[in-house]
Amino acid sequence: MHHSTEFPGPAGAPAAAPSPSPSPPQSQPQPQPLDPFVRVRGAREHNLRGVDVDIPRDVLTVFTGVSGSGKSSLAFGTLYAEAQRRYFESVAPYARRLIHQIGAPKVDSVTGLPPAVSLEQRRSSPGSRSSVGTVTLLSNSLRMLFSRAGTYPPGAPRLDSDAFSPNTAAGACPSCQGLGSIHRTREDLLVPDPGLSIRQGAIAAWPGAWQGKNLRDILEALGHDVDAPWRELPAAEREWILFTEEQPVVTVHPVRDADRIQRPYQGTYMSAHRYVMKTFSDSKSATLRARAERFLTDSPCPVCEGRRLRPEALAVTFAGRTIAELAALPLTGLDRLLAQAQAQGDPAGEAARVLAEDLRSRIGPVVELGLGYLSLDRTAPSLSAGELQRLRLATQLRSGLFGVVYVLDEPSAGLHPADTEALLGVLDRLKAAGNTVFVVEHHLDVVRHADWLVDVGPLAGEHGGQVLHSGPPRELAGVAGSATARHLFPAPAPEPGPVREVREARGAVRLAGARRHNLRGVDVEFPLGVFTAVTGVSGSGKSTLVGQVLAAEVGERLADPGFPVRRLVEVDQKPIGRTPRSNLATYTGLFDVVRRLFTAAPGARERGWKAGRFSFNVPGGRCETCQGEGFVSVELLFLPSTYAPCPECGGARYNAETLRVRHDGLNIAEVLALTVESAAAFFAEVPAAARSLRALEEIGLGYLRLGQPATELSGGEAQRIKLAAELQRLRRDHTLYLLDEPTTGLHPADVRVLMRQLHGLVDAGHSVVVVEHDMDVVAGADWVVDLGPGGGAEGGRVVAAGTPEQVARSGRGRTADHLARALARR
Repeated sequence: MHHSTEFPGPAGAPAAAPSPSPSPPQSQPQPQPLDPFVRVRGAREHNLRGVDVDIPRDVLTVFTGVSGSGKSSLAFGTLYAEAQRRYFESVAPYARRLIHQIGAPKVDSVTGLPPAVSLEQRRSSPGSRSSVGTVTLLSNSLRMLFSRAGTYPPGAPRLDSDAFSPNTAAGACPSCQGLGSIHRTREDLLVPDPGLSIRQGAIAAWPGAWQGKNLRDILEALGHDVDAPWRELPAAEREWILFTEEQPVVTVHPVRDADRIQRPYQGTYMSAHRYVMKTFSDSKSATLRARAERFLTDSPCPVCEGRRLRPEALAVTFAGRTIAELAALPLTGLDRLLAQAQAQGDPAGEAARVLAEDLRSRIGPVVELGLGYLSLDRTAPSLSAGELQRLRLATQLRSGLFGVVYVLDEPSAGLHPADTEALLGVLDRLKAAGNTVFVVEHHLDVVRHADWLVDVGPLAGEHGGQVLHSGPPRELAGVAGSATARHLFPAPAPEPGPVREVREARGAVRLAGARRHNLRGVDVEFPLGVFTAVTGVSGSGKSTLVGQVLAAEVGERLADPGFPVRRLVEVDQKPIGRTPRSNLATYTGLFDVVRRLFTAAPGARERGWKAGRFSFNVPGGRCETCQGEGFVSVELLFLPSTYAPCPECGGARYNAETLRVRHDGLNIAEVLALTVESAAAFFAEVPAAARSLRALEEIGLGYLRLGQPATELSGGEAQRIKLAAELQRLRRDHTLYLLDEPTTGLHPADVRVLMRQLHGLVDAGHSVVVVEHDMDVVAGADWVVDLGPGGGAEGGRVVAAGTPEQVARSGRGRTADHLARALARR
């Protein structure tokens, strides 16, 4: 089914049926043709500047523009948010209170907007019980297959489908609650150095500071020797100290600082094992949980042997296998097994045939999107944002919805160029089913495939927020200020840039027999002092090789004085903070410099204020009405809670007295409202601030505000902020930088800026290793390691390694052809 981008006006409307009435034809009301456009008027969300734009329905529309230009604010912040708001208005008021609602977008009007489905790259991590099977709903179909068409032991009752789920009380193994593994501690983890005494800190798992001293004093009061080396204590005593579940209470007479009065107190003992388990399961602090995890070891549950289910569910088979065995197969393997079972004719008959067919039809779109290497039991936290989004996209293909708007956030993220064509096919099928598809995207192949293009710009932040073009992609060529146009339609004869000489390696890190996930005894060499790109299709093992195996190997060898690498820096796309109180200025350390400047201002010195006065996180200088948030939640009965600027401080976060102190004419709230670009000029004479701001500007983040909450930043922005924080304190020691897909979420114009910085690190004597799908980035590398040839069980091997030219010429694997084309473009 083909959708044209030519849209009929009233002339294309059907003629009115002839009327039997004798009255003149002109008196008949003419049917009004349906307006085929979504029309937005006065959009002001984030940095959008009163945008007016018309976008056709029933076509594939791609929103483009440099990072931070406002394209997501238009597609998600305005169009999707407005569709959501309208849907919630149709829900009964009582039910509406039970749904988490997003507020109304800042827009004058939106007409012609159908219901919307959003497929965003969520920044929040799914829970450990979430898996490929639960995300795609394939687990439901598989459980139904076992319940209705499984082979049961003689005399066993038929089980409900819930009995095959590790996430229900009916199905979960009672020993591990359906997790498949149990956390345990061991003496060698809790006490890494048995030569130390308890007083010297032998029990490393104990908390630090006074809490650890408290436990030591309690043990001493209980009569244990805290000065003998740990290994000399009797085995039974060591066992009790570390693992007892008893919690004896004893009077402690502490002997510590001579100048402090120490009163006796009642102390309760808690064993190291109990403390670690309690911290790991109950603590809200990610830091404390991570510390506790160091003293735990994961072992398969001894009852279910890691299979997560009760024995009665594991006794049922289909095609001779248990549900746990089928869930562990890659989806391509599961599909083959179901096809064979269908061909052989299952004894369960029609039920088995119908359920197996349904399961195969749901597996098809997932395999088509290049995710056939995943198994149903693969946990969702171990998936990349791109993999998760494509799984949800595959699920939507089966939903059969008609007449809705799909809003997608960079569906090509994490996709090898070889898999992009399958993605385009999926987008076309969503459109052909009678839907409108809006895609926020940087990948030029997806942009070229669009029926309609909305280009937002011209630059980022306050220099963006305008629609430069809304129309067929070919017409973008004539738009002068568009960064997208310059990359989509490069000049016919571009001036060849200086060809960079391939750098010579200065040593190497060698990995031998690397085995983890799907890596199969990989031997590989990472040269030092150069820029290395690791490539391969999704699931080939790139992130495992770099983020886990290489990082662990280098981390262990840093203590070796003969090892050439002195520091290891991993820069990922995890958020820089999880609350609005964390922002760009606090993360980079810039806020400390700013507060010191305000503390030195005459107004602050006169009042005797310290730096804490200028923090919005603690009482004193902050506005207490909003507790330094800058906004208050307004509860409206039966309507979504809305956030309004604080009536006391007007969104400034500080109280009136604090805001009277100024530095060079600005108060602290006005400084936080500056963009990085404006702040660089304002703090030009302050070296500590200027260095930090220059690093942010050079990496292309000049449009962000200093006080921009961490929750508003994309994964790509978070990664570049981390990189900028690293660049501002550039060390002389040889550093190895590891980056996983640093160009995700970046416009081609921003990719150039980022690459200039990364190559600058190598020129300064450091080493950079990136996992990357952007072939233009790979073509500019000194060394390439290509993994594959496929994903999952078909990957995990080094297909080719060498300079980009050598890998392209090898013709091996699915990267070579795409790399050859990128080299030809250069």
